[in-house]
Amino acid sequence: MIKMILDNFSLEKISLSGQCFRFKKLSENKYCVIAFGQYLEIEQYENEVTFHCCEKQFREIWYNYFDLDNSYSKYMSSVPTTDIYLTKAMLFGKGIVILHQDIWETILSFVISQQNNIKRIQYIIELLCQKYGDKKTTQNGTVYYTFPTVQSLQYVTEQEFQNCNLGYRSKFVVKIVNDILQKKCDIDYLKSCNYAECKTELMKLYGIGQKVADCICLFGLHHLNAFPIDTHIKKVLQNHYAEGFPFENYAGYEGVIQQYLFYYDLYNKD
Repeated sequence: MIKMILDNFSLEKISLSGQCFRFKKLSENKYCVIAFGQYLEIEQYENEVTFHCCEKQFREIWYNYFDLDNSYSKYMSSVPTTDIYLTKAMLFGKGIVILHQDIWETILSFVISQQNNIKRIQYIIELLCQKYGDKKTTQNGTVYYTFPTVQSLQYVTEQEFQNCNLGYRSKFVVKIVNDILQKKCDIDYLKSCNYAECKTELMKLYGIGQKVADCICLFGLHHLNAFPIDTHIKKVLQNHYAEGFPFENYAGYEGVIQQYLFYYDLYNKD
């Protein structure tokens, strides 16, 4: 068990931010996440966060996964008070961090995310994990399923994916799995590329356009300068930044700003 005092960190907001689909609320202050083949339960009371894992697993997986060596206060302090809308969005989304996720899981998840909502994406991914992932049991008896590997999906047909509610995305996944296995897109190579190169390579995959490529770059490869533009962000830019968004003010961490804007537009009810 690892306890840390963390500022600008909110399990609730991270779980709802739309960047990870295997992050679930268990109770008022307790969450679980499955990543890199491991299951983690986490609790938060104000700024005290408890990671229910050993020191070795925390250092090898979760410290990096939750981007804990990064200070988000520096990003927040760069937002000028004169930008009233972004200031509201930043304060509303305070506590969101950009996760370091597995690249293959991010590719498949955001292909599935197209024209979909978060709850349905979570449901589809859980179906895929139960059917094609590995079943595991934690020391306290919790059963979970790992994310299916590329290899485990190589013989899955389009119809079988449709049976998991992927719909028209099924043909995308079949083609992407084959292309990755044939090294038409090399995941290991992507890890060494800059943002522009990664985006170009990802868009060579069938069914991946600019928005999905940017999501993969941001949430799977941690290119913080990626700025995915979906319907929510497009609406924000049109309604509040008609004369142009000042991207130059946030060079190198545009994706952090995007998450504040996305989360605010999605959940603010004022």
